Amino acid sequence: MTTTAIIMMLVAMLTIWGGLAVAIVNLSKRGDVAHRAVSDVESGRDS
Repeated sequence: MTTTAIIMMLVAMLTIWGGLAVAIVNLSKRGDVAHRAVSDVESGRDS
């Protein structure tokens, strides 16, 4: 593998794994807000 290919592979891996880590941290701090918002709308619509 060339140096350019290795650098691009590292950039891609950092992007994917970094995004996963940020998503996990975000979910652990804020919870699943979207799920609760949808359930509130659905429960209000039925009554």
